Amino acid sequence: MQEITAEYAAQELAPAPELKIRPRVTVACKTDLGRVRENNEDKFEYYLPEDEPILAGKGLVFVVCDGMGGHEAGQIASEMACKTFLFEYLQHPSQDPLVALSTAVRAANRLVLDCSRAIPSRRGMGTTLSALAVIQDAAWIAHVGDSRIYRLRLPSASQSESLPSDLGPRTSDLGPPFLQLTKDHTWVEDAVASGMFTREEAERHQYRHVLTRAIGTEDDVIVDVERFNVQEGDVYLLCSDGVMNHVSDSRLEEVLSSSGPSEACWQIVSDALVGGGSDNTTVMIVRVDGLESIGD
Repeated sequence: MQEITAEYAAQELAPAPELKIRPRVTVACKTDLGRVRENNEDKFEYYLPEDEPILAGKGLVFVVCDGMGGHEAGQIASEMACKTFLFEYLQHPSQDPLVALSTAVRAANRLVLDCSRAIPSRRGMGTTLSALAVIQDAAWIAHVGDSRIYRLRLPSASQSESLPSDLGPRTSDLGPPFLQLTKDHTWVEDAVASGMFTREEAERHQYRHVLTRAIGTEDDVIVDVERFNVQEGDVYLLCSDGVMNHVSDSRLEEVLSSSGPSEACWQIVSDALVGGGSDNTTVMIVRVDGLESIGD
């Protein structure tokens, strides 16, 4: 996991890469207020460019934010962060996804923090941010908070591990078929990592939702950026913690394995509501239907 805290110098910016592989995806999304909250502080956005230079360098972009702050401030924070992240990422001059993603997240952090400090009714607002960029046959993750990104890789998927050389070295993709790609930035997650709690104890702990990182709460933010290869048939799930509160990982894997993206979105949200609906619930599913080699 790479943690980004500094900008690259302008002279390190590379020219736009050539589009060698065009990913074809199916996208489905669903959000729900839940059974307790009076407003929805979750926000999702995605952008599917058709322009080849943008597609080659920035890819297909998906983002989920889960706001906090009350009195509609959380809703404003997630909206601001989502839109600012997408704009800054797509407009960033660097063709290095690591640079563009981390810089875009920090820009969202600055805007939310400035707004929080300037308007008394929005003091203390913040949001999570979890983003996925599918660039040719690489998947880049940028993440702050406790929203999550999962990947389901079915056994029938291609086993190719190759990446175009101009996209750099590949992060290891070893792991189970259903894999959580992000790490929760929470107090209990750190406690589990240090051996203070077991995973089962952490899931029941009263501080399980206390964040150690969020957008808009500090002058700077550490962004987790990681990269994976993409295979045809991969299914990515982006979701807010309203899902994890009531739906187990094993159930998520079951639904994603047996249903298409749209049906799976509805089923996961329904499961969260049946389980209690204690928070806003947002689900975005991205299925990689093909990786088209350009020029073949």
